[in-house]
Amino acid sequence: MTIFSKIIAGQIPSLKIAESDKFIAFMDIEPIVHGHVLVVPKTEVDKIFDVPDEYLAGMLVFAKPIAHAIEKAFKCKRCGISVIGLEVPHAHMHLVPINSANDLNFTKAKLNCSAEELKTAQEKILAQLTY
Repeated sequence: MTIFSKIIAGQIPSLKIAESDKFIAFMDIEPIVHGHVLVVPKTEVDKIFDVPDEYLAGMLVFAKPIAHAIEKAFKCKRCGISVIGLEVPHAHMHLVPINSANDLNFTKAKLNCSAEELKTAQEKILAQLTY
């Protein structure tokens, strides 16, 4: 069972942004920039292109209002999206507020955010989230 499956099952707490029957979105606890959110299918599949078609298409639709909320909540040019999937063997996408391509550089040092900073980022996104 992956760490994401444990979050989905409620065994590990998370700062949830949104949830449906197929997906969950929550704050990345090791963000590359403030406002970094993970979108995860509830089905445990390692690689993004092995995710069933109905999930793969649905991930973007599920992520869309979250991306809009991120763009409103943080000073950025847009919400970037990245799929890397090397850290956790459970398909997921990263939604990241960006002002340059370097903001999506996953090789740079991650932010060392306090629990309060992560909670504040979550609240900023939730305040802007509409469906």
